[in-house]
Amino acid sequence: MAAAAVRPLVTIQSLEGDMSTDQATTIPLPDVMKAPVRPDVVNHVHAQISNNSRQPYAVSKKAGHQTSAESWGTGRAVSRIPRIPGGGTHRAGQAAFGNMCRGGRMFAPTKIWRRWHRRVNVNLKRHAIVSAIAATAVPALVMARGHRIENVPEMPLVVSDSIESVEKTSGAIKVLEQIGAYPDAEKAKNSMGIRSGVGKMRNRRYISRKGPLIVYGNEGAKLVKAFRNIPGIDLCHVERLSLLKLAPGGHLGRFVVWTKSAFEKLESVYGSFEKPSEMKKGYVLPRPKMVNADLARIINSDEVQSVVRPIKKDAKRAVLKKNPLKNLNVMLKLNPYAKTARRMSLLAEAERVKSKKEKLERKRKPISKEESAKIKAAGKAWYQTMISDSDYTEFDNFTKWLGVNQ
Repeated sequence: MAAAAVRPLVTIQSLEGDMSTDQATTIPLPDVMKAPVRPDVVNHVHAQISNNSRQPYAVSKKAGHQTSAESWGTGRAVSRIPRIPGGGTHRAGQAAFGNMCRGGRMFAPTKIWRRWHRRVNVNLKRHAIVSAIAATAVPALVMARGHRIENVPEMPLVVSDSIESVEKTSGAIKVLEQIGAYPDAEKAKNSMGIRSGVGKMRNRRYISRKGPLIVYGNEGAKLVKAFRNIPGIDLCHVERLSLLKLAPGGHLGRFVVWTKSAFEKLESVYGSFEKPSEMKKGYVLPRPKMVNADLARIINSDEVQSVVRPIKKDAKRAVLKKNPLKNLNVMLKLNPYAKTARRMSLLAEAERVKSKKEKLERKRKPISKEESAKIKAAGKAWYQTMISDSDYTEFDNFTKWLGVNQ
C-alpha cells in the first residue's frame, strides 16, 4: 500500500443526484496510463486490422471476352489484335480482348481470393491498445487531435458510476454538460456533411468528426441506449477496448470519458510493470526506455556533470593543410623568393599593358593637313607614272580581235 500512496491520484467527478457521499473522491492512476506512447506501433496495427473489415470484390470473369472476335492476320496493314466481326456499325472491325482495347478485359483482373485480411500478433495488438490508452491521458495529444477539452476539469476524465444508470438521451446531454464534454459532442454534430465521391451512393453518405468515447465497466449498463443517439459519441466496454475506437485513423489522443468501475478495472485487465495481467495471459506492460525523457535536465544534472571529463584547454587541434599554389603565406614558407618573383611578374604585366596601350594610341592619332597633302601628292605622282610607263599593247591586241578599230 505504501507504493500506491505515492502514485498520482485522479479525481472522480461526481454528478448531480449522486447520493453516496462517503465514496472516495480520488483513485490511483493505473500503470497503463504511464506506458510508453508509440505512434509507430499504433499506426501499423491500425492499418493492418482495419483491412479485416473489407468485403471481397472482383470484376466479372467474362468481362471483355463476351464477343467472337478473331484476328485478321497479316497482309491487311493492321495490327494482329482480334477484331469484332460483321459490318455496318462502328463496332465492326474494332479491336477486342486486349487490356489496351476499348471494351476489352483489364490487365490482371481482380479476384475474390485476394489476401484481404491481415494477421497481427496478439502481443503487438495489446501494445498498441496500451499505447493508445496512455495517449488519452495526455491533454496535449488530445487537443492536437482536435477535441474540445477546454472545460474538462481533469485528464484523464473519470466520472462516478451513476452515469451508467442514465437511460434518456436528454439525461445523457445533461451529463456531458456537467463534465465539460458537451462542446466536443457539439463539434462532432455540427461537422456532419455529405461525403465527396461515389461513397455517398454506397450507404455511407454522411461523414462527421469523432466526439468523446465513453468507456463503462458493468455489463448491461443503461447508458448505452442513452448515448448511442448522440452523433460522434462511441461507447465501449473496458474489457473489449478496440484500437479502431481508441485511435481512429491511427491517430493518438482520443477524448475518453471513463466511469469509475472501468477505471478501476484497467489494473486487472492490463496489469502493471511488475505484475502480469489477470485477464490477458502472460501479458506485462511494456516498460519505457527512459523514465525521464527530459534530456537537458539529465545532462545538466550534478550526477552526470560530476563524472564527465572536463574540456581540455591546451588540446592541440590538427592543422588544416593549405595549398601553397593558392595561399601566398604558405608559399613564402616553402620558397622565400616567391614574393620577388610574384612582384616581377606583376611589373612585367603592367609594362606589357602600358606598351600595348601606347601602340593603340599611336594608331588612333589624327593625321595633320600637311601629312595628308603629302600622302595625296605621292599617290597622284605614282598614278601618273603608271599611266606614262604603260604601253597598252595587250589592250590594243584585244581591241583588234574585237574589231573595234575596223
